[in-house]
Amino acid sequence: MKGLRSAIRTLTILPCKGGENENLADSLYWFVGTGLLLGLILFSFGALWQWMLPSPWPLGGAVLMVSLEIFLTRGLHLDGLADWADSIGGFGRQKRLTIMKDVSVGAFGSLALILDVALRVAIFSRLMSSGSLIWILAVSVISRDMMVGLITTLPYARSGEGMAGPFVAGASKEHWVFSHCLCLMVCLFFGPLGVGLFFLGWGFTTLYGKRCRKQFGGITGTCWGTANEMVSLLLLLFCAAWGETIMSVTSWFWLR
Repeated sequence: MKGLRSAIRTLTILPCKGGENENLADSLYWFVGTGLLLGLILFSFGALWQWMLPSPWPLGGAVLMVSLEIFLTRGLHLDGLADWADSIGGFGRQKRLTIMKDVSVGAFGSLALILDVALRVAIFSRLMSSGSLIWILAVSVISRDMMVGLITTLPYARSGEGMAGPFVAGASKEHWVFSHCLCLMVCLFFGPLGVGLFFLGWGFTTLYGKRCRKQFGGITGTCWGTANEMVSLLLLLFCAAWGETIMSVTSWFWLR
């Protein structure tokens, strides 16, 4: 259980006492577990919303689910996405890194936030109406695992201190193996398509990691927060677009 408290405190707003002196890198073992916890909360809320109402209202539920997700994560990854989007307009590594550290949000960042939230509302609404809300669990786990993949394979881009510094400094191959194996075990419960989502997220994260190395010289907290948003949006969009087909294939896998 080493690092679990740090993972929960890092990725969520959920109260978790103790463990103040833990090595932050140990929390990488439990990014997947924390992602599963967040997914369970969102899924349970969505299922309860559908059960309570006398008639379906997926759009209302989707807005509340997105709001709940932002609250539970303190908007941490959205903040990273906005900073990363603003850095697109910078020329040179140091200029981009400086823009990402700026607390103000520019035009690119604002547009990225609007598009992200709008897409999530549309996706959650679709997942509700198609009976595919369960895929939030798999995607929430995979997106957190992909952050571990970046942290354990890329150098820290900044020369000074930063949020991601202690995580990257203590990251090892052991964290990478443990996190990926745990993530795959969860994905197996969703059948071949769950495993397919894992490799889709992995492929995208690999390309994104190469882009980070080229643009910034490595990884920052902003970069892995952005990765979480991008991976989750990509996989949720796929599940929303093919939700009914995915559910029927998954049901066939488990019932055959």
